[in-house]
Amino acid sequence: MSGSQLHPQPHTLPPWVIYLFMVIGLLSAVAFRLLTIVNSFRPELMRPVWYAGVIGYILFFSYRFYITEKRRKVILFYRLLEKIRDPAPLAPEDRETIAYVLSSLIKSKENVNYLFIFALSLLAVIVDLILAHGGY
Repeated sequence: MSGSQLHPQPHTLPPWVIYLFMVIGLLSAVAFRLLTIVNSFRPELMRPVWYAGVIGYILFFSYRFYITEKRRKVILFYRLLEKIRDPAPLAPEDRETIAYVLSSLIKSKENVNYLFIFALSLLAVIVDLILAHGGY
């Protein structure tokens, strides 16, 4: 029995889902980086902003875990590493499965999130240092 009879050929999620979770991740990053500013100007908003960040990260990282596990399971189930290392020609199903994994990596927006989180973190530290030294 071939892999496709046991499992349907894997496919990437629709772009709207990918972008939705990218936005959730970005908004969560913004919420956490705003905490020091919110604490300086509107301390009563600390808890709602913190909850927004935490809930957003729960959703975002649950999604990222799902995607990573989906890729890992496909690679293991179809024995892709073994097949790539084997000099024998790849079956069309294997080529499609490898195309799915590569397409999934290319379509992923996690690199945008990482870059955004890095830049926001740097900015948050700079703003906090300014606020802490009476710069407002």
